[in-house]
Amino acid sequence: MDESEPGQGRGEASFDFTGRRVLVTGGGSGVGLATAQAFAAAGAEVVVIEVNAAAAAVARDAVPEVMVDAVDVTDATGLRELVSARGDFDVVVNNAMICGDDDFLSATPEQMRREIDVNLMGPILVSQAVLPGMISRGDGVIVNISSINAALHLGNEAYSAAKSGLQSLTRSIATEFGPAGVRCNTVALGTVETPAWTQRRAADPGVLARLSGWYPLRRVGTVADAAAAVMFLASDAARWVTGTVLTVDGGFTAGNLRMSADIRGHDDQTAP
Repeated sequence: MDESEPGQGRGEASFDFTGRRVLVTGGGSGVGLATAQAFAAAGAEVVVIEVNAAAAAVARDAVPEVMVDAVDVTDATGLRELVSARGDFDVVVNNAMICGDDDFLSATPEQMRREIDVNLMGPILVSQAVLPGMISRGDGVIVNISSINAALHLGNEAYSAAKSGLQSLTRSIATEFGPAGVRCNTVALGTVETPAWTQRRAADPGVLARLSGWYPLRRVGTVADAAAAVMFLASDAARWVTGTVLTVDGGFTAGNLRMSADIRGHDDQTAP
C-alpha cells in the first residue's frame, strides 16, 4: 500500500546524467544547491557558481564532488574565463537571483539596477559564455529559473520585471539556436521554502502556513520539487521541449477559490 502523504507524490523521478557536465549558478543554497545535489546524484560532473563564501562552503560540504567557483554572474570576463578553465557544459541552469524588499517609490536606482543585473543580465552573460561550446557540439540545454511573479503582480517590481525578461530571453535563445541543437526552457516557480524565507519566518513564524492556503495543493513548494522540474527539462525526456515555460506552482496561477467565494458572497468549504 502506498504510504505517502496526500499530495506528496510517490517518490522522485529518476534521471541519468552520467558523463554530462552541468553548470548551476547560485548553487550554494536553496533551489540551486538542491539542483546541484540532484545532478551530482544522477552522475553528472557539476560546477557551481556561488559568490557568497558561506553558501559556497555549504555547497562544498554538502556535495564534495561539486566544483565551486566564486564568479559574479554579471562579470562577463570572469564567466568566459570560467568556461575556458572548466571546459564546455552540456547543461546550464541559470538560478542565481536576488530579490529585495525595497519600496518601489523609495528604492534607489542602484538597488533596482542590481536586481535587474543579477536576475536578467546574469543569465544573458552566462548564456553568451556557454553557447559557443554548445553550438560547436550541436547539443546543449539551458534552463532558466523564473517566477510566477513574471505573470502577475505579487510585489518586488524590479525582480518581477527581470523574471519576465528572462522568459523572453528563453524564447529568443530557443528560436535562435534551436537549429544548432540547443534547447532552452524556463521553470517558473511559485513559493518555495528556501533559506530566503528565514528572515520573514523569524518575524512571522506562520507566514508559510498562511501562504499554503492559497495553493490548490495546500502546500508551498520544496527545493526538491524545483530541482525535479529542472532535471526533467534538462533530460532527454524533454528532447522535443524548447522555448517553453514550465509553471511549477502547486496550482496557484490556475485559479483563486478565495476570490470565487467572495464573489458568491459566502464562505466556500472548498476554499482555503
